[in-house]
Parts: sequence; structure tokens; C-alpha cells
Amino acid sequence: MWKIKFLAIVLVTSFCTGLNAQPSTADIGGARDIYDGSLYPDKAVRTYSQTEKIFPTRVIKAGGKPSPLLQSPQQLTSLKFTSEGKTYDLPDYVALNRMVGLLVLKDGKIAYEHYDFGVTVNTRWMSMSVAKSFVSTLVGAAIKDGYITSLNDPVTKYLPQLAGSAYEGVSVRDLLMMASGVKWNETYTDPSSDRRKLLELQIASNKQGAIFDVMKTLSKASEPGKNFNYSTGETVLIGEVVQAATKIPLADYLSKKIWIPVGMQANGLWWLDSPGGHEVGGSGILAVLRDFGRFGQFILDGAKVNGQSIVPDGWLADAGSAKPITGVTGKNGYGYQWWTVKPEAGKVHESVFMGRGIHGQYLYINPANNIVIVGLGARSKPVGKQAIDDLDFLAAVVDNLKIAQ
Repeated sequence: MWKIKFLAIVLVTSFCTGLNAQPSTADIGGARDIYDGSLYPDKAVRTYSQTEKIFPTRVIKAGGKPSPLLQSPQQLTSLKFTSEGKTYDLPDYVALNRMVGLLVLKDGKIAYEHYDFGVTVNTRWMSMSVAKSFVSTLVGAAIKDGYITSLNDPVTKYLPQLAGSAYEGVSVRDLLMMASGVKWNETYTDPSSDRRKLLELQIASNKQGAIFDVMKTLSKASEPGKNFNYSTGETVLIGEVVQAATKIPLADYLSKKIWIPVGMQANGLWWLDSPGGHEVGGSGILAVLRDFGRFGQFILDGAKVNGQSIVPDGWLADAGSAKPITGVTGKNGYGYQWWTVKPEAGKVHESVFMGRGIHGQYLYINPANNIVIVGLGARSKPVGKQAIDDLDFLAAVVDNLKIAQ
């Protein structure tokens, strides 16, 4: 009899423990796994939703008064569209492109919201390079606040530790356009690339400002302001410029200028280069789906707080338009840390600008149709594994909501 009682106690205890158990670091992958693209589907989802267990972070504080997101009278209930000669629907897109979260805002209201693969409304997800567009907006805010004098200022005005390097003579504007003329290899899956060297510094997590140890050694490839070369390292430098100018941590400045006044529903997190160190400007803002949507709507509405824009007049139009630089390939152009879409990608994408991140993250802003779309993905590789062209899907959503008007 005592054996039966003992077994019952063990089973009940195990069940209750299981209900309260939190995933351990053994349940998720590491930083190198993310960039190698070596994670199987379930583990990828667990990892991408818990990267604060991989890197030190700083809290982006919310104000405790979330702005309402109402339901739109125009609901996206079904969708049929064609991409590369094949027909798809909403479940196809979610499944094949491994979208863990999708949010569509029409006129500032929710027209579609979907969570999958165990992700919920309260799950903080990694933004990857969508964070670059947040940093761009903070540059605009720092100019409006008088911390940064001009986009034409040399980077070395704010970061004198780069004096004598290939960044001598490079302006803040050049960095924003990814056109510094400094050589950089962004290949995520190559352990010897510059991007991976930057990652290794972040993994070591023991030296604040170690980014400069890499950036000071880079060589010059061309004159500044002319040739596009995508570089996460340069967005990290942009973040360093903002922090040096404001003397405020990026997460705190983001909280003060946007997170609290816009009414985000939850605290965000931002990866740091070391415990208590500086934010990694090029990636690593963690937030819930709806707060990414609120940021997109904030940008669409002119980056205004209480009727006053936090960025200079004309900033968003300038930041979200393609610059006259060579080397931007595919369907895209590039503004100030925002991707643009070339006209040949379809008329529906005219005036569109986007934040985009590896593994399927995007923030799509369509001013002409007053639409914001957020996609959170868990794709198997950093790039090149979208089964369906995201732009074809996004065009179909916009067309559907236009027809419904």
C-alpha cells in the first residue's frame, strides 16, 4: 500500500512541477545556432522567443497605460494570391513561411491578427534588423532635441575613438545609408565574416564598447556616400553616436521618446554588448507583436506625440525614400535604415518602406493605403528560405483591404 501512495505522491508532484516549470537554457539554442541556421523548428521557436537568456539586456520601460488597438470594420478573413505562378492562401503563407505572428492594421485598427507555433499575445519576439529602423528614428529624435547637430557631422565628432580609421571623413548620413565606403562582410552563416566577429564579441559579453576593436581595423573600399554595403556594424555605430550625443542609454531614450508616450503594452528588451553595457544598435529589440504594430502606426502617423512630431520636419519622408547609391539589389532600395520597394515590385508598394530582419521579421508601412503589417518569423535560415515571396503576400493583403473599402 505504501508503494502505491508513494507513486501517487511522485506523480502529483511531477505534474505540478511540470505546470510551473520554465524552459531552461538547455531547451534553447545559442547565438551561433541562430546565425548558422542550425536549429530545428520547435527549438528555433523556443530560442527566438527567449533570446534574453542568451544575451544580457536592458529593459525598454513601458508606461503602464497601453494605447487601445480597436478592431477594424474591415477584417481580413480570407486571402487568395499568386506568387511565382502558384496560388496560396493565408494558412499556406503562415505554414510555409513559418510566421509565428501576423498583425495587419488598417487606419490604425486591427484588420487581422494571428499567432501560431505556440506564440501568444504576450510573447516577446526578437526583431533582428528591424531594430535598425528604431535606431534611425532615434537619430531623428536626437536631431530634433538638439543632441546631434546635423547628418553631415563627421562620425568622429561623436566617436573620437574612430579617428585615424577608415571612418575618418564618414558622415552620420553615410552610416544611415549604409554607404560609408568601409569594407564589411555581412554573411551570417560564415564564421569568419565581419558580422560573425561582431557576434563573437557579443557572446564574450565582457567588454563594453568592444565593437570599436573590430570597426577600427576595417579597411576602406570606396569613397563615402556612393556605394551601398549592408553592415550591422555600422548601425551599432549609429547607436553609439546617439548614446554619445544624448548621454542616455538607447533603451532609456527609446522608452522616453516612444515606448511610454506611444502607449506600448509591455516592457521591451534590448540586447547589450556586455552586462550593463551598451545596446547593440543593429539588432536585438525584443517586443510583443502589438507593440511592433504600435511603433509602425506611430511612424505612419508622422511620429507624433501629443500632436508634435519627435523628429524634424521632412525626416520620415527622407528616411523612408530610396537614396541615390549604387549596389542595392533585388526589389529594394534603401533609405536611412529603412528598406524601400522599387516600382517594378508592383504599384501597390509605391511609397512603401520597411524594416526587415533575418529569419522572417518585417515591419511594412504603406502610407498610400494607411496600412501597417508586422510579420514575425521563425525561418530555418537567416536569409533565402522564404517559400513564398513576402512582398507578393503583402501586396495581396493591401489589395484585399482596398477592395473591401
